[in-house]
Amino acid sequence: MIVVVGTTNPAKLSAVTIAVKQLFPASAHDLIVRGVGVKSGVSDQPMSDEETILGATNRAKRALDSDAEADFGIGVEGGLHKIGDKYFDGGWVVVVDRNGTVGTGCSARYELSAKIMEKILLGSELAPVIDEISGETDVRSKAGAMGILTNGLLNRDVCYVHGIYFAFTRWVSDAKYWN
Repeated sequence: MIVVVGTTNPAKLSAVTIAVKQLFPASAHDLIVRGVGVKSGVSDQPMSDEETILGATNRAKRALDSDAEADFGIGVEGGLHKIGDKYFDGGWVVVVDRNGTVGTGCSARYELSAKIMEKILLGSELAPVIDEISGETDVRSKAGAMGILTNGLLNRDVCYVHGIYFAFTRWVSDAKYWN
């Protein structure tokens, strides 16, 4: 099985590898996960579920289009969403196959503090804000804000695995739920 992911981010590629091996154990021994840099077509810091899903969809389709051998294209896009007066971060995942079938899922979400949001609302992305506050570099490629804010309990790749499971439900669950 060949899966192409619309990113070169190591945390997102790790999440896809973990999830797909568990979802398709019979194919785990010959699984190939390829990361490819593609444009999301949305802002660098998506600020709504709709925008984040669009970014993940664009990445999945562009990834699949970039590799004639791939069975699936996957887009993983992190974004924020406002509920009431609070902002939450999470990741949306879109999977597409060669038949045009699309599956969508999302990761867990968590609230961002007013201190973090103040900087984002002034035009920054979440990753550089977390880098600045934590004193670390390139957090987005490792633990992510998720890992930093849970003190290492839930790193970005682990959080995204659940979203990938949900995005693949139409391929792994009984067809009676979809027809």
